[in-house]
Amino acid sequence: MKIRHLTNPLPYAEGLELQERTADALLEETGPETLFLLEHEPVYTIGRRRDQSSLRERDKLPAPVFEINRGGQATYHGPGQLVGYPILDLRQRGKDLHEHLRRLEESLILTCRDFGIPAGRREGLTGVWVENRKLASIGVGVSKWITRHGFAINVTRECLLPFFAITPCGIDGVAMSCVEQEAARPIRVAEFSECYLPHFQAQFSEP
Repeated sequence: MKIRHLTNPLPYAEGLELQERTADALLEETGPETLFLLEHEPVYTIGRRRDQSSLRERDKLPAPVFEINRGGQATYHGPGQLVGYPILDLRQRGKDLHEHLRRLEESLILTCRDFGIPAGRREGLTGVWVENRKLASIGVGVSKWITRHGFAINVTRECLLPFFAITPCGIDGVAMSCVEQEAARPIRVAEFSECYLPHFQAQFSEP
């Protein structure tokens, strides 16, 4: 599997194009499974769905909105947040999307625990939580069993304020938190990313 760390905040449209090129190559067996780890320029995203009430007042949002082919309601991406896009071939991994989601959660939970954070799951809700505070959102798209999109985990306080403009993940009253807030010390995105990679590789070893 190829690992690609992108060091500069990436415009969201470029991220979509990068995923599509990589997924097409994987489907055609001309390229490898790939994990992209990056930060995005500020953007809101939502799955293509009739109910978009989680965006609240869409025309007043402080960043552009992209409707994309993933599950879930509105979320925010921006600097201070680690975004991971695993482009994987589920034809070789049991064709089990539920298992894919749980492994993504587990890789993030174990990384948080490396920082002394008692992260876990909440029944019936995808993502990573500390009690009722949400650290990471997960939304995945699949076409012909090739995955796209993935996770976004809030690392620094910088990325929290834009969530107040929406109803994150469509859950009323959800409290968004971040790694450095829960760990009670400054943590850089690059530091979290470095710790994350071994946990991802343990969960998604070669099929």
